[in-house]
Amino acid sequence: MKESEEMPSPLPDDVLEHALKFVTSHKDRNAVSLVCKAWHKMEAYCRQCVFIGNCYAVSPERLVERFPNIRCVILKGKPRFADFDLVPRDWGAHVLPWITAFANAYPFLEELRLKRMIVSDESLLLIGHSFPLFKSLVLTSCDGFSSLGLAMITGNCKHLTHLDLTENTVVHESGSWLSGFPETCSSLVSLNFENLQSEVNFEALEKLVSRCSAMRILKLNRSVSLSQLQSLLLNAVQLTELGTGSFFQELTSEEHVRLQSSFSNLKELQSLSGFWEVSATQLPVIYPVCSNLLSLNLSYSPISDLELSELVSHCHRLQRLWLMDSVEDKGLFAVASVCKDLRDLRVYPINRGGQGQGVSEKGLMSISEGCPNLSSILYFCVQMTNAAMVVMAKNCPRLVSFRLCILEPYKQDHTTGEPMDDGFGAILKHCKDLRRLALSGLLTDKAFEYIGMYGKRLERLSVAFAGESDIGLQHVLRGCTNMRKLEIRDSPFGDMALLSGVHRYESMRSLWMSSCSVTLQGCTWLARQKPRLNVEVIRKNERDSLIESLYVYRSVLGPRKDTPPFVVTL
Repeated sequence: MKESEEMPSPLPDDVLEHALKFVTSHKDRNAVSLVCKAWHKMEAYCRQCVFIGNCYAVSPERLVERFPNIRCVILKGKPRFADFDLVPRDWGAHVLPWITAFANAYPFLEELRLKRMIVSDESLLLIGHSFPLFKSLVLTSCDGFSSLGLAMITGNCKHLTHLDLTENTVVHESGSWLSGFPETCSSLVSLNFENLQSEVNFEALEKLVSRCSAMRILKLNRSVSLSQLQSLLLNAVQLTELGTGSFFQELTSEEHVRLQSSFSNLKELQSLSGFWEVSATQLPVIYPVCSNLLSLNLSYSPISDLELSELVSHCHRLQRLWLMDSVEDKGLFAVASVCKDLRDLRVYPINRGGQGQGVSEKGLMSISEGCPNLSSILYFCVQMTNAAMVVMAKNCPRLVSFRLCILEPYKQDHTTGEPMDDGFGAILKHCKDLRRLALSGLLTDKAFEYIGMYGKRLERLSVAFAGESDIGLQHVLRGCTNMRKLEIRDSPFGDMALLSGVHRYESMRSLWMSSCSVTLQGCTWLARQKPRLNVEVIRKNERDSLIESLYVYRSVLGPRKDTPPFVVTL
């Protein structure tokens, strides 16, 4: 057979097309496309959903050329450290070029999920006017748009089923966008605006909820009072997820009974969040639904350990629990004694203000002993010990994600004064399926040697205020063969560490380093050695040989065209 000829598909086209309907994961679809040219062509033709983890990895023109029949696009923009204000707001990641390309190529587009993108009102207007069958818009940690832009979506997308607005920065915000929904709109299944700051048009919201009998998810912002919540729940007994809005209002005994009765009618409710402001006297109104809850998000609620203990005593089925560290270790003791099937735990810090002690190794040990099915944990704590982490590793071997954040940088084991190396080593040794790891505390090169030795399945690693020398990062880059994303800030790693990963970066999605000891010379050498990588640097002081931030990512597009003046592509 000549090299120019294509090998015939081992399956007839109609059989392959039918089989591909059952291949849903992006990873598996990508694998299918590599079998042969015939499968590559058929997979591209049949693909209806595409995930792009970096908006600069490929151009919108190349995307629409390869995939002609896309219905859903998941697109991410800025690096994750943008969430911590480490990426300037005007860094880039504009979605308008993508929407413009989709408007011409994908008239049947139904869903957009955007994260850390700049979304202008012009973009939202284009969405509203270009896709007559558009159903779902999810915006997470985006900025650049206003309430006027949201009104373009609510007023023009006649078949909208999902509108999810999470952790966005909205300019010129008002609640008028809710009035944009047509009086005939009854298709909404999910409405989430719990992170918007403005007052809402409650009359418009109440009418919308009453019309949408298929609504399953409703998440309200803090402007919605308890009495308004009670009124909404009368027409939304079918909800499976609820964000309560504010939970702080003085109620009469009659109002309290009515609200509790409304919660009692939510027979299908499995997830509760919100609780922006909490009055302990009002928490009992949710007790009737607690026995069915699988997920409880109290990450905006600085409740006490006593309040949490009483609450979780009714929540035996919980699998996901997000908290603030105001609950202290005693609150976690209560969780461990009741929530035996807990899978996902997050404990976020609050601004202490001289009050409360936060959580420590005692709470972690209790959770590990009481919740053996735990698979993911994010734990902000005031102190930690290696012994507690060893107990966690042995008791929770199913951990897939372990993120420990000791609030004081470079803090050692507070009982022995030793580095935290052995604790992280135990997590890596015993948790064979670990995919995500975040490091903190006093660490030597030994901890990073453990990562390189045992972290063979590790895909994401975050390092903050940790590390001893370049040798540590060399262990990671040589040993972690499945690494996709590596994020490092305020650590001592320099050029030698950076360049030890030259062989690895083309197989990774991205590398981010900020406030490290990397020089412009080292970054330039990397760019010359790997021209298929985009190597971007930010320098605050041009006289300083050290760079402020480095972002390295693979791209078939080449250097991007919209770099701001403070970003230099090498």
